[in-house]
Amino acid sequence: MNMAASSDLSMILPRVLIVSRRTLRKNKFVDFVGEYHLDLIVSYGAVPVIVPRVSGVHMLLDSFEPIHGVLLCEGEDIDPSHYESELSGFSPQELQEIRELHASDTAIDREKDTIELRLAKLCLERNIPYLGICRGSQVLNVACGGTLYQDVEKELSKKNGNLQRVMHMNYENYDGHRHLVKVVDKTPLHDWFRDSLGGNKMEIMVNSYHHQGVKKLAQRFVPMAFAPDGLIEGFYDPDTYNPEEGKFIMGLQFHPERMRNPETDDFDYPGCRSAYEEFVKAVIAYDKKLSCSARIPNSVKLNQEMEKKRKVLVRSFSIARNMYSSGGAKVSGQESELQVGAEFLEANTALSLQQEKRLKQMGATVRNASSYIQRLKMNEERERMARNIMGKMSIEQLSELKSFYHLMGQICSESLEKKLHDLVVVDEEDTH
Repeated sequence: MNMAASSDLSMILPRVLIVSRRTLRKNKFVDFVGEYHLDLIVSYGAVPVIVPRVSGVHMLLDSFEPIHGVLLCEGEDIDPSHYESELSGFSPQELQEIRELHASDTAIDREKDTIELRLAKLCLERNIPYLGICRGSQVLNVACGGTLYQDVEKELSKKNGNLQRVMHMNYENYDGHRHLVKVVDKTPLHDWFRDSLGGNKMEIMVNSYHHQGVKKLAQRFVPMAFAPDGLIEGFYDPDTYNPEEGKFIMGLQFHPERMRNPETDDFDYPGCRSAYEEFVKAVIAYDKKLSCSARIPNSVKLNQEMEKKRKVLVRSFSIARNMYSSGGAKVSGQESELQVGAEFLEANTALSLQQEKRLKQMGATVRNASSYIQRLKMNEERERMARNIMGKMSIEQLSELKSFYHLMGQICSESLEKKLHDLVVVDEEDTH
C-alpha cells in the first residue's frame, strides 16, 4: 500500500481517544499507553488517538473532535474527593501502610483525573462508546455517582474477615497472575465467554492488577462478574448496549488484553478479544450514525418565497439570542418578529424531550414571545445573582459550564438546519 492510499485510509477510520499515563524515566516525565490496547483497537478497524497527560489538556478536548469512542485504562488512584470526603475510616497508620505497599499507584494525578472524568461525562452525555479497563472502569463508575474502595484488601478483609480472601494484584507476577471470577448470566460477558464456562459454575480465571475497586455501583449499571470476595469485576449499562447501533458503555476491572500465554501470545479464552471487538464495532456504527446525521445538503437552493421565510426565521432567532445574551434588554416593536420564531418552534417539534428541556433551560426555545419577554424581565435579579456565583466558580467549573452550553448550541443548530431542510423538501414535493 502506498503512502497516499495509507493516508486516505487513516482519514476514514473512526477515532478512539486513549489518555496516556505518566511515568518518570531518566529524570524526565514520559507519557505511555500499553501497546496491547493500541494493537487490538487497530486490528478491529479504528484509529487510537492518544490524549497526552500534560497540564491544560483538559481545556483542549474540543481539539480532539471528532470523537467516535473512548478507551480509558491503567493509572494511579482517583482523587477520593471526586466521590467521597472521608478515606474509608482508615487510621493514619493504615493509610501510610497502603501508600508504602502501593507506592506506584497511590500518587494521585489530578490532571489525569480531570481529563478522564471529563471524557467519561462527555461519552455519557452524547452516548459515545466507552470502554473502561481497570482504572477506566473506576473512572466510569465515579463519573456516574458511584464510589470506590480505597483499598480492596483492607476494607473487604474487615467486612468478610479472612473468609474468601482474594489476591487482586501480584507485584511479582504482573501478567501471569490470575484469580477466579463468577460471570453473571445474560450479560455481554456471559455471551463472550459462553463457550469457556464449564458446566453450571459460570467461572473464568482473570488477570487483574489493582488495589482499589467499585464499592457502590452507580445506579445505571448492572454487574457482569464478581470475585469470590464480592468485588464487582465488570459492569455495563444495559440501556446503552447495542454495538450494532453504536451503543456501548462498559467497565471491566480485570485485564482481558493481558490474559495470554507468554510463549505463544494466544489468549486464555476466545472471549478475551470480544470486549475490544464489540467496542470497536460500536465505534464504527457510531461514526456511521454521525456521518448520516451530517448529510444535509451543503448548498440547498431555496426559491424566492422560501428564502424570504428563512431570513425572517434567522432574524427572529437572532433577536432571541441577543436578548438572552444581554440579560433581558427591552426590545420595543420586536414582539411580532419574535412571534415568527415561536410559531415555527410550535409547529415543528422534532426535538427529543431531553433536548427540548435543555434548550428551555438556556432560554433558546421561544414558544410564546410575550411570555418569554416577561420572563426575561422577571429574571433580571436571578441573572445578576448567577453572574455573581459564576464569578466565584473555578476555571474547571466554568469550563464544564461552557462545554454544556456549547453542546446545546450545536444541538439547536443541527435541529434548525434539519427543520429548514425538511421545509425545502416539502415545498419541492408540493410544487411537483
